[in-house]
Order: sequence, then C-alpha cells, then structure tokens
Amino acid sequence: MLIRETLEAWEREYLSPYAKLSEESKGRLREEEPCDIRPVFQRDRDRIIHSKSFRRLKDKTQVFLSPEGDHYRTRLTHTLEVSQNARTLAKALQLNEELVEAIALGHDLGHTPFGHAGERALNRVNPNGFDHAKQSVRTVDVLEKNGQGLNLTYEVRDGILNHQTSGMPETLEGKVVRFSDKIAYIHHDMDDAIRAGILTEADVPREIGDVIGYTCGERLDHFIHDIVTASIGLNDVKMSEPVDKAMKDLRQFMFEHVYQNPIAKSEEGKAEALMETLYDYFLKNFDKIPDDLKALEKKGDTRETIVCDYVGAMTDRYAISVYEEIYIPKIWVG
Repeated sequence: MLIRETLEAWEREYLSPYAKLSEESKGRLREEEPCDIRPVFQRDRDRIIHSKSFRRLKDKTQVFLSPEGDHYRTRLTHTLEVSQNARTLAKALQLNEELVEAIALGHDLGHTPFGHAGERALNRVNPNGFDHAKQSVRTVDVLEKNGQGLNLTYEVRDGILNHQTSGMPETLEGKVVRFSDKIAYIHHDMDDAIRAGILTEADVPREIGDVIGYTCGERLDHFIHDIVTASIGLNDVKMSEPVDKAMKDLRQFMFEHVYQNPIAKSEEGKAEALMETLYDYFLKNFDKIPDDLKALEKKGDTRETIVCDYVGAMTDRYAISVYEEIYIPKIWVG
C-alpha cells in the first residue's frame, strides 16, 4: 500500500464524520498524477509554503506601516498565527488539519502592500474593483509559477475565497479558518496596539472583559475553548452567543481605537496615494510590466487587472523603491 493510501485510511478511521477527507476532494483545476506519499491537501500546503507569494508576506503590512521594532506583526506572522489557531481547532474537533493549514497559509496571498490601505486604493482606482480574497485565489490559480498557477484543490481554493466575514466556506475546515482569522487579528492587533502605547489592557470595556478575559492571552484561550465546546460533534463550527457577541463588540472597539486611530493610521493616506500613483503609472506605461504578466492580456485579462496583479503583489519595501525610482530625482555626481 502507498504511504498516501495509508494516511487516507487513517483519516477515514480517525476524523469526524463531518470532516473533509483528502480522498473525497472535488479535485484540481487540471488533473495530475497523485503523490505516492502526500494526500492532496498536504500537497497543497507544501505548494503554498514554497511559493513566491508566501515569501513576500514577510514584508507586507498587517496593521502598522513600517513599524520601528522587531516584534510587530507582519502579514506573514499573521498568517502563521491564523494557521496555528486553525490547527488547534481542527485537531480538537477531529477535522482535517492539513486542509485547514493549507487554507490558512494561503488565505492572504493576494494581499496588497500597506495592508488594507493598499487594498482600498486599488479597489478605488480599478474599474473592476479589488478584493484581496479573490486576488488570493487568482494568485494561486493564475499568477504563481509564471502563469502556471499552483493547481490547488477545490476545497483549499474555496476556503481561501471565503475566509472573510462576508464569505461562507463549504467545508468545516474552511469555517475553522474563517474564525481563526478573526481571532488572530483581534488578538495580535490588540497586542501590537498595547506595545505601541495606543491602548492598555485596562481600556477594554468591562462588559467585554467579563465575558472573554482582560488580557490578550486570556481572550485567545477563551475563544479557542468556546469554539471547541460549541462545535464538538456538530456539522458546524460556531461560537456560543455570549462569546460571539463579545468578539463582535471587541472588533468594533478595535475599529474605533486602533484601525481608525489617527496616530496608528497617520501614514495610510500616503500609502494609498503611492498605490494609486503606481497603478496610474503602469497603466500608462504598460510596456514596463513584466513579460509573464503582460502575456495575460492575450488570455483575456484587461490591462487594469494586470496592473493590479503587478502593483498588488509588491511588498511594502519594493513598492516604495519603485515609486522612488520613478518619481524621486537622484543626486547627480560628476
């Protein structure tokens, strides 16, 4: 028996009847020979980890633009924390841990430089709009490997597409990642805001703290335990009503005090202007786009979409470097 088949047999015996088994995947965009060692979702996880778009996450903003300090989160560390939360939940609920890990590691591959500021800018200037979840799927389907894509399974792509509040994944594993993303950013954005001196633990309203705790660690632990308790044995992933309400109230508190804080967000206007400027420049100078992206025009993609592919994939540092190369005059040395 192949190693893969042994692992698939283990899934049938051990996982919840509501879990998505690797052997029951709806398949890939293009058929390919199965791996003799890895089930399909493990193979997807490996492809994501080895992708260029995954490596670029290390230099993309989570909340604070170019923070001075080594301990603030980036889009990569956010992704890893989402993955860890999701794996903990999946293991406790006997769901497919490799599927949740693949979805979690891939969910933000299409995110722009400068966090949601970059996303807002591209959504504003592109007539077709811009959404990072859809762009993440486009990244794995089309943009990776010089236009070949990663050819991931349907279930991973569905989970990536529907990881936001507005989405609803088809699998319980996708729902786990959807919750894990919210838990992660509420947890670590609060931690970063405290580190930055924008908030203190005492600022959290008592009606929230009494339900889910007064420290970042207490809240994270409470969220995880509540989801496990509320979901175990069910064909669903959910929170209890009191904890769900407290999480939504805390999220609103974070929007008011961090995500819209004029100190924390003082540079976002500049970031949005930079993104809009780069978009306009490359739309007018389309010949400067890399050849593998320009080739997408022959496959039916608009120039607006391709420019978003290029500018949206940049890291914070590279976007600034490109802007300076185009618009900032260099000192002449005779």
